[in-house]
Amino acid sequence: MVLVTGGSGHIGTHLVPALLAQGRRVRALVHSSRGTLARHDIDLVEGDVRDPESLRRAMEGVGVVHHLAAKISIVGDPDGSVQAINVQGPANVAQAALQAGVRRFVHYSSCHAFDINAPAERVDETCARPGPAHPAYDRSKAAGEERIRAAIERGLDAVIVNPCGVIGPDDPEPSRAGRMLLDLATGELPSLVEGGFNWVDVRDVVAGALAAEERGRTGENYLLSGHWASAAMLADLVHACGGQPPPWFNSPMWLARFGAPFVEVFSSLVGVEPLYTSEALHALRAMPELSWDKAHAELGYTPRSTEESVRDALASFREQGRL
Repeated sequence: MVLVTGGSGHIGTHLVPALLAQGRRVRALVHSSRGTLARHDIDLVEGDVRDPESLRRAMEGVGVVHHLAAKISIVGDPDGSVQAINVQGPANVAQAALQAGVRRFVHYSSCHAFDINAPAERVDETCARPGPAHPAYDRSKAAGEERIRAAIERGLDAVIVNPCGVIGPDDPEPSRAGRMLLDLATGELPSLVEGGFNWVDVRDVVAGALAAEERGRTGENYLLSGHWASAAMLADLVHACGGQPPPWFNSPMWLARFGAPFVEVFSSLVGVEPLYTSEALHALRAMPELSWDKAHAELGYTPRSTEESVRDALASFREQGRL
């Protein structure tokens, strides 16, 4: 039996059917959303990574855990939920796995668990971790890994994967990256911002994680990155795949950084998610090269092109009637 936490999200939507295709029995921990999990013949168990007792029940008869559950934030951690879910959550899940005798544990962290703005030629698994000045989300992902490593020292056979910006088809919510692609495709994004990020296809993340479960070395990190693309490059790809023309204005980074606090305050006053924040701009200033060399060498991981990911994402949104 394989337990999946966070299975209703974009990665989980692809991971669960991939596990079933291998002939494996799957159980999903369900909290606030079932997403596409109802499509499949799997066990659904209500629980919360912040509730150790619910995790104990979910672990019964489980041999492998894929821990995806996390909270992404570009607005800090005003209510403490980022810390509770991304730091204490992994500690709770790992402890429950140890108590249940789980034989293999795959922890889905993030490239943000590394200092992606480090003054280096590239980011890889040896890079420094976020410091006190980094966004709350980045620090939480690094701290969550520390909890997993503490469990490894107590005997948990765990491996850690670090995806970058995940895009691709069948994005049910959609994710924040998926909403960005939709807004570009429909012409609802008013402007672009200088900078870019490393984008990876959701299908490649799942393939890399399954390979890490099978062949990854205990306690090791594997960056599951893809290819860097600026916001303008991504907008051009969306347009080439049938979306609206890119916004005419591409804001300089200095201007976006100057305006970010005002955007955050206004969004808070009107009760909507900000278009961008200082923390989001921090990510857009990441190093262009996030290396997948280690994952390629040890797991056989090779990401597809960003163009293919964008094309398939938009095709999926059209099939769903969102475009």
